[in-house]
Amino acid sequence: MTGECFAGSGRLMNAGPLQPLVDGFVAELRGLRHTPLTVAAYGDSARHFAEWLHHKNIKLDRIDEDVIRRFAGHRCRCPGSRRDDRVSAKYIRRVRRFMRFLADRQVLAVPSSPALTRVDARITVYQDWLRHHRGISERTVDRHGRMITRLLPALGADPELYDAALIRRVVIDEAKRSSRPHVKTMTTALRGYLRFLAATGLCRSNLDHAVPTIPQWRLSALPRYLSGDAVERVIASCDPTKPHGMRDRAILLLLARLGLRAGDVLMMRLSDIAWNEGTIRVCGKGRREIRLPLPQDAGDALLDYLSRGRPSADEDRVFLRSSAPYRPFKGSSVISSIVQHALKRAGIVDAPSRGANLLRHSAATSMLRAGATLDAVGTVLRHRSIDTTAHYAKVDVTMLQVIAQPWPGEAPC
Repeated sequence: MTGECFAGSGRLMNAGPLQPLVDGFVAELRGLRHTPLTVAAYGDSARHFAEWLHHKNIKLDRIDEDVIRRFAGHRCRCPGSRRDDRVSAKYIRRVRRFMRFLADRQVLAVPSSPALTRVDARITVYQDWLRHHRGISERTVDRHGRMITRLLPALGADPELYDAALIRRVVIDEAKRSSRPHVKTMTTALRGYLRFLAATGLCRSNLDHAVPTIPQWRLSALPRYLSGDAVERVIASCDPTKPHGMRDRAILLLLARLGLRAGDVLMMRLSDIAWNEGTIRVCGKGRREIRLPLPQDAGDALLDYLSRGRPSADEDRVFLRSSAPYRPFKGSSVISSIVQHALKRAGIVDAPSRGANLLRHSAATSMLRAGATLDAVGTVLRHRSIDTTAHYAKVDVTMLQVIAQPWPGEAPC
């Protein structure tokens, strides 16, 4: 049987001894630039939960999922619309946000299994090992950590139990539901993780040799690209009167005009833009820096976003979330998501791919067809080898017609 709550209305509730924590929660939300309506809603939910805890004499160290379920199901006797109603799912999400606030300040212990805690700590140590022993970029460290975290439920929490059969089975299962490039990157991360475990004495040695090799023939496929008209439709789909439309238009123009990678846009900082020179600094793979000329339309869109659309926030990253909290994007997948939404708005349903690389490939193809040399395209795309740029020659029909030879003689009947 659920209990009853006799507290007053949300804004008049007394959170009891938790009132200072509720006040701190509200202050944090305001600091993150949430709207007054959002702050009030979250504050009311936290205050209601605190009042209920006080009424039920439940201490902070006793809060767990069962307590949350009891609160979600209690029959509220608050005056107004909540009388005799159970709280909504949205209300409970706000309460969980309050709990995360308490956990971040170590006021509330977040229950977790000892095995999970050990695994999380091991991933952190593995990422530190990559930084110190491999010298790879932070983006690669983060990607490898995420990939291993994804594999851990199948691998198990105890590395001493790993064997060759398990390793192969996990990779094969992953290959059945993922793309070939993803699986190839995943096997690279897994080999590194197994070497780390062996180096630290946590698993038997040479298990990295059990990871199957994923064949991927370089340059075997045609580049995936959009026509010039389709690219312009994608860019024009952004609403230039709204902050998120200004941001997305600037992002799409940088991808389409300069052939930037999603990670390049994600990590772009205000200090990378040299307005007087009309250039932008890009730090790509291998931490190689290059300055690229900023096209007029991309520069105008960037300036428009920075002056009228970008939230006022103490952040050096150029592109931020358009709603509070105003922070940089969590990962490059957000950039690809912006491209996907733009394709949908533009009504392009037959795009050969739907990520940020689609515009990069389109930029390279457009440059070649406009007469640029492979060397020039490779410089803009920051390819280490001309062989990589030569991949785009497959779609340069004019150049292929020049080198194509006529068939000798007549074809037999």
